Amino acid sequence: MTDEARYDGPTGESDAAADLDDAGFRGAVVAAIVPGQSPRVLHEAARYAGLLQTRLVVVNVDVTRFVTYEDPDGYVHSAPIDLNVTPGLDDLETVRGEASTVLDGKAVEWTVQQLVGDPALAVKHLADRIDAKLIVVGTRKRGIGESIREFFTGSVAARLAHRQHRPILVVPLGDPAGDDEDLWPE
Repeated sequence: MTDEARYDGPTGESDAAADLDDAGFRGAVVAAIVPGQSPRVLHEAARYAGLLQTRLVVVNVDVTRFVTYEDPDGYVHSAPIDLNVTPGLDDLETVRGEASTVLDGKAVEWTVQQLVGDPALAVKHLADRIDAKLIVVGTRKRGIGESIREFFTGSVAARLAHRQHRPILVVPLGDPAGDDEDLWPE
């Protein structure tokens, strides 16, 4: 396992992608993870990395940071939206710990990276840069708050599906809803 915190790239990935490529992660499976997410997403990502005989890149996107400018060499500088908080670092540590719990002992080489900005675009750009074989994401929790958030921001999986060519595996996070069950109860 390797892990690295990154706050760079147009969507947080330029140096991270170069390092991943140098470390032999070209063609890896990319798993987009948020803190506290069901371990099913990591289990499935590791399973598919094994089936595809490749490595796994676990990414967390810090949405509290944005890109400020890009140097000519491709290094992009970012800044936090709120200068008094650093939730992204806490999220990265949480994701790193969750990944370690789920993936240690599995027969797949993996790494953790943090990107910044819009989740769909950050994951897309990283996947493009390392020529990922597959992107794995989880569904959102059901509930009125999540449905309102998705209405305004859109589904990361849907946005990825419309913005790039590689396959996306969407892993359900909980028990499936019944055919007659309301998906977003009030």
